Amino acid sequence: MTLRIGNASGFYGDRFDAMREMLTGGELDVLTGDYLAELTMLILGRDRLKDPDAGYARTFLRQSEECLGLAHERGVRIVTNAGGLNPAGLADAVRRLADRLGIPVRVAHVAGDDLTAAHPGSLAAHAYLGGFGITECLRAGVDVVVTGRVTDAALVTGPAAAHFGWSETEYDRLAGAVVAGHVLECGAQATGGNYAFFRDGDARRPGFPLAELHEDGSCVITKHPGTGGFVDVGTVTAQLLYETAGARYAGPDVTARLDTIRLSQDGPDRVRIEGVCGEAPPPTLKVGLNRLGGFRNEVVFVLTGLDIEAKAALVREQLEPALGKVADVRWELACTDRPDAPTEETASALLRLVVRDPDQGAVGRVLSGAAVELALASYPGFHVLAPPGKGSPYGVFEDVYVPHGSVDHVAVLHDGRRIPVPPAHDTAVLDAVPQPSLPQPPEPGPTRRAPLGLVAGARSGDKGGNANVGVWARTDDAWRWLAHELTADRFRELIPESRELTVVRHVLPNLRALNFVVEGILGAGVAAQHRFDPQAKALGEWLRSRHLEIPEALL
Repeated sequence: MTLRIGNASGFYGDRFDAMREMLTGGELDVLTGDYLAELTMLILGRDRLKDPDAGYARTFLRQSEECLGLAHERGVRIVTNAGGLNPAGLADAVRRLADRLGIPVRVAHVAGDDLTAAHPGSLAAHAYLGGFGITECLRAGVDVVVTGRVTDAALVTGPAAAHFGWSETEYDRLAGAVVAGHVLECGAQATGGNYAFFRDGDARRPGFPLAELHEDGSCVITKHPGTGGFVDVGTVTAQLLYETAGARYAGPDVTARLDTIRLSQDGPDRVRIEGVCGEAPPPTLKVGLNRLGGFRNEVVFVLTGLDIEAKAALVREQLEPALGKVADVRWELACTDRPDAPTEETASALLRLVVRDPDQGAVGRVLSGAAVELALASYPGFHVLAPPGKGSPYGVFEDVYVPHGSVDHVAVLHDGRRIPVPPAHDTAVLDAVPQPSLPQPPEPGPTRRAPLGLVAGARSGDKGGNANVGVWARTDDAWRWLAHELTADRFRELIPESRELTVVRHVLPNLRALNFVVEGILGAGVAAQHRFDPQAKALGEWLRSRHLEIPEALL
């Protein structure tokens, strides 16, 4: 017995046509859509400040207007977290849409994640719920399930538990579904999107992924026939490492052991995942807190030709009096200029000024006036990419943890019945696993200085103020070298931004992978835009571009 679960959205703003493509491209039992991220919750929170009836992903409604009839005709159930901060509101909106279109679908929603009232000062505070609220809805025969903040993988574990009749303590099966859900959650990232070795296939328009889930928790990751992109062990490995950390991948229903995963190519565009072990979940639930941190502004000065550093020093000195009372001032000089450049753009460097303060006036009019007044009174060739604005609000993300029992997890059915979802039956404190043994290092031999990316892939992402960088080898020989060469100290050497930060290395031999967590590199999270790449999306690619001594046998 196989359950075919597809994904049609990896974030709020993903490809609009994906829902139709997934419903018409091949067989499916369940179609999921992941619309939420840390930044999305802040955006929806600001929407709700303007309109109490808002707070959900409106894109899903527009997609449903096109596709709800298709899903009904094909018997495909839809499970989505597009409810965001207002799942009841989105469920009602879908019901009104279905009535208007004459489509007889039953719509339910999951509630209980909203803890904003218990966290004064937060714009949005939501617990990451598990999948059993979704399970209860599907067991009651509904066609569309709308949730708020559940874990991304819950969109798969909930339908799997409903379909196969799993209990809350069948941890190995649940862990297998969590891993499948983690692969699917980011859409086309599992099918060649954002992939280090994108030239291995046609990545111009990747199809969206689906999982063929089995009763024992194993699955095959694939995609509909004829769609773009590709699925291989590498694309699946990359997504497994995305926004994870150590061997224990904790969730509200189960802790999945990433160090037990076994991957194998099961045919063209088919990767089998098996062997996943699960453990009882931790005793607490993660709660994501979003609050407004103040106001932010920026201006980028273009410095062209000679004396780049002296020009940067001049403009900094000129602006210093206007910035003296600003709470946070950051300057970054990106030396993108080249000597004797053939174009003006390649002869130019960029000096970026970012300011933050609780007072909008301090980063708005004061900065814009001071910067604009320099137009005829600063370095030669003065100009900026765009004039500074009035200052915009920025958000701060942090996570806290609450006991399972402090959340009223409930499935609200299409007929109004409310089914309470009990907290986890058993829990276990989340401890780090012992570091596994490393493979034998390769025999000494000639080396050549070359980019790391010639022999290793990487994918990076954000978790609050931390970033993770997963690095994997494509062959056993490369793994033997990588496991010994790329230590936490070497990582700090290659990524200078991390030298004063805590860097934790996790070893995952089954995936031939290392996962590095860089603590605090993103400041107060993506919404605070602490660095040039605020979500660390390209941190892994920067690492791959760094040069080190690599055995010639691997090149």
